Amino acid sequence: MDESTGTVLLNTAHSTYAFRVDRTAGAVRHVHWGLPIPLTDAVSLPLWSEHDNSFAGLLDGTEEYPVDGGARFAVPAFEVRFADGSSPVEAAVQNPVLLQDNHVVIPVEDRSRPLTWYLHYRVPADGDVVQRWVEFFHTGTEDDGDILLVRSASAHWPVPQRSHWRLSSVHGSWSAESRLHRSPLPVGETTLGSRRGHTGHHANPWIAVDPGDTGEEHGEVWLVALATSGSWRITAQRTAAGRVGILACEGHEAAELLLRPGQQHRTSVSLAQYTTGGFGTASRSIHRHLRTHVLPHPGELRPVLYNSWEATSFEVSEDNQIALARRAAALGAELFVLDDGWFRGRDDDRSGLGDWTSHPGKFPRGLRPLADEVHRLGMAFGLWVEPEMVNTDSDLYRAHPEWLLHVPGRTSTELRHQLVLDFSRREVTDWALQWLRRLVRENGVDFLKWDFNRSFTEAAARTGGPDARKVHLEHARGLYDLLDRLRTEFPQLRIETCAGGGGRVDPGILSRTDQVWTSDNTDAVDRLTIQHGFSQLYPANVMSAWVTDSPNPLTGRTVPMRFRFHGAMAGVLGIGGDLTRWTDAELTEAASLIRVYKEIRPVVQHGQQFRLLAPGEGPLTAVQYVHADQVAVLVWRPSTVFGPGQPPLRLRGLEAEALYRDEETGRQWHGRTLMGFGLPLPELPSGDYASALVRLRKTDSAGPDA
Repeated sequence: MDESTGTVLLNTAHSTYAFRVDRTAGAVRHVHWGLPIPLTDAVSLPLWSEHDNSFAGLLDGTEEYPVDGGARFAVPAFEVRFADGSSPVEAAVQNPVLLQDNHVVIPVEDRSRPLTWYLHYRVPADGDVVQRWVEFFHTGTEDDGDILLVRSASAHWPVPQRSHWRLSSVHGSWSAESRLHRSPLPVGETTLGSRRGHTGHHANPWIAVDPGDTGEEHGEVWLVALATSGSWRITAQRTAAGRVGILACEGHEAAELLLRPGQQHRTSVSLAQYTTGGFGTASRSIHRHLRTHVLPHPGELRPVLYNSWEATSFEVSEDNQIALARRAAALGAELFVLDDGWFRGRDDDRSGLGDWTSHPGKFPRGLRPLADEVHRLGMAFGLWVEPEMVNTDSDLYRAHPEWLLHVPGRTSTELRHQLVLDFSRREVTDWALQWLRRLVRENGVDFLKWDFNRSFTEAAARTGGPDARKVHLEHARGLYDLLDRLRTEFPQLRIETCAGGGGRVDPGILSRTDQVWTSDNTDAVDRLTIQHGFSQLYPANVMSAWVTDSPNPLTGRTVPMRFRFHGAMAGVLGIGGDLTRWTDAELTEAASLIRVYKEIRPVVQHGQQFRLLAPGEGPLTAVQYVHADQVAVLVWRPSTVFGPGQPPLRLRGLEAEALYRDEETGRQWHGRTLMGFGLPLPELPSGDYASALVRLRKTDSAGPDA
């Protein structure tokens, strides 16, 4: 930090993020975000200056945290309404404060109103990620009245000037999540987001921008993500003058928050990074950050899971679950999960949610005998729960209809025959903690599949008022608090986040859970596209993937077991089929493939991931993992294509002078050959839905002239 100019440099492993405090303008001005530069150069770099005229926003696109006030016409990061109805902010910036662990704080205050906010910047060790968030304080008295935070973004990220810009994101819907999409970034405002109360299937809270010529392993990428599990929006602004900035904000445009005198508000964290190594390097960098600084237990190997839903649906019983558990254990499963239908009143999806004790007709002895048998078989025991939801046909609803998220005086809209509980209220999360604590302790539960099967409607705080829609922010925070309390009490408990599949996935929920139910769509072909988009931000050790029956229960597609397994082996392997219908030959093949997965599991779950061939860009899809001295390559050919054979598959991330032995054939290759010429592919089975796994192990260094 250079005190004379107010210039601050944040250095990551491979980049520099620089800004300058401009006390005259009352702003923090962006200087540089890109390749590393020294502080001596940064203090001399000029600030962006737009042509001075009475129609220009002279600071637009150049500020670290633009407020709503003065000659600013772009979307502000911060918008407020004071008690007298006024809204413009006049900022006074103080000197930066350098804290420990590469943490910089910049105090800012309104020149005449009782409001102070602190801009936080932090660079976690050994990575390329910059974290940002903001804290707001109402510093006045009762005489000053309340302050309404209309917009309070986590960060505004200015990016450098380039001639062209392209935007990358994912879009989709239920059972079609994570479709990667790239398109030119137009002049104006491009906003992605969710008004649904959760991150959503239709988009995910991250975007990336590049100059238009970036590839998987080359070129510049600026990636921005938001660690929030409620409603959100990310806006990429491109001005006619050539400035681009990315605004990351929790909540949506109507999700306002009231600050009373003495109260404070802290935003969610936004994280961002820059690389010159293309989209693949950007992904691996974010994967490393999530594993190192976000996930609760990143060093663990996630177990092979069996889930009973597709076998028995709501028709669960102690006997049929024990029968499935015994078959799952014989295959090599390590975790047995009893899904929906196990609790009181739950015979279909119209009743029972909220009454979380075992169904007396299905489990007359309770759940403990099943749990004990699962543990005797050598597996962990898991349960499906949906704590944030309630059916109107439940004792909970009849006792506490006021616990709903709803607008007083309006009809509550049911979706999937259920309503949403208001987790912004402490009495509701206290109730949830009470029954979850009892459930886990009394039944020896090791794992929870935590579901969330509908979006918000009529969502407002029961008390109404100007910040009635704060639940779009506070519901997720109530969930976080509940998860924190539960995991503190039961440190051995592991949790999978689920929202009808991938409807609630973000770095915020991942700091409190262990894996993600990626999609309700288990079709092995569809999953190649879903998993490709998912991997842009999230690592394989959180990506739960099941092998289910064929024909697939959702799509009706018939796919060989080998192809289904190879698709699911690209993440955290699970089994979800009806094992009582599998033939002896299928059970034998499945057991063999599970044994193989356990051998490559450390490589897949803890290794670096390289997306070699993207789905839809040719006849083959391929992904590679590298961990220590092992390499795993998975290749899929969904449909037969007439024409010349596939050229060798050029691998990545190897040591050029090392030898790598194919563990199936014993053939050895130099690393530079595998990356230069490529790996000659094994002959795939004829017909559609062919796949292969290639395992390599580094054996020795061959020397430069070998």
